[in-house]
Amino acid sequence: MAIVTITNDTCTAQVDTMGAQLLSMRFDDREYLWQRDERWWGRTSPILFPVVGNIRNGEAMSEQGPCHMKQHGVARNYEHRVVDVAADGTSVTFELRDSSETREQYPYAFRLNMTYALVGEATLAQTFSVTNTGSVTLPFSVGGHPAFNIPVEGTDEAFDEYDFTFAEPWHAECPKIVEGGLADPTDTFVVLDDGDTLPLTRSCFDYDTMVFSHVPGNTVSLSGRRSGHGVRVDFPGFDYLGVWSMAPDAPFVAIEPWTGHATLTTEDDVLEHKEGITLLAPGATDKRTFTITAF
Repeated sequence: MAIVTITNDTCTAQVDTMGAQLLSMRFDDREYLWQRDERWWGRTSPILFPVVGNIRNGEAMSEQGPCHMKQHGVARNYEHRVVDVAADGTSVTFELRDSSETREQYPYAFRLNMTYALVGEATLAQTFSVTNTGSVTLPFSVGGHPAFNIPVEGTDEAFDEYDFTFAEPWHAECPKIVEGGLADPTDTFVVLDDGDTLPLTRSCFDYDTMVFSHVPGNTVSLSGRRSGHGVRVDFPGFDYLGVWSMAPDAPFVAIEPWTGHATLTTEDDVLEHKEGITLLAPGATDKRTFTITAF
């Protein structure tokens, strides 16, 4: 295990080779990323692959045979090899390849490259590059899971003094997360009704996670009303967004761009049938990038 630091003139980020997990994002001498604390949650920003969320009872069938995976898949649990560091120190790329151990859980050949790059004064880009190194179609989803300090370091706002801001007014209805971590599309709750601002409250997480679909403009901000400090997450190519905090009083909120989501209660248990699943041809590569901008 090692920690890799990338930096530019104004921003610094640190990434752990274990799980290729973002550990820190500092801008203007403020730490924006949640710092691990086992009292609430011992991770900061795990990567999700080849599933997002839970599959029913941790098991699914696939064209290659049975899958046995815990929440969010396998990638976050393994060392990722550093394969490239930019000469100017502003980016790093990691690699995880399938192994006999991963194939016992997910019986497919793959290469997952994670790139973290500082691309602006206060912007970090996180890129998932999935290559199908096998001879059969590869079914998968990817997702980010960055959690952010509430309040932002150096400010004193309470949890309920923050707002989510969307690109335009819209109607947002989320499925409830039920037993086993599955999402129930037949039992939903309205989060926004022709509005573009959602106040952050603990009740946002009454059903564990808010799972949004097709967010307008694929962008959302979370900021303090008094300080004006916060983050904007832009996620083109990610059809779903999870927003989560640990009940009852965790001092963070995770904003999670996803290409898929937990198994629906109305779905079967075939991986290829999951809503949002990407089916990648042999030899092909799928790339998705989201950005975090601190302010």
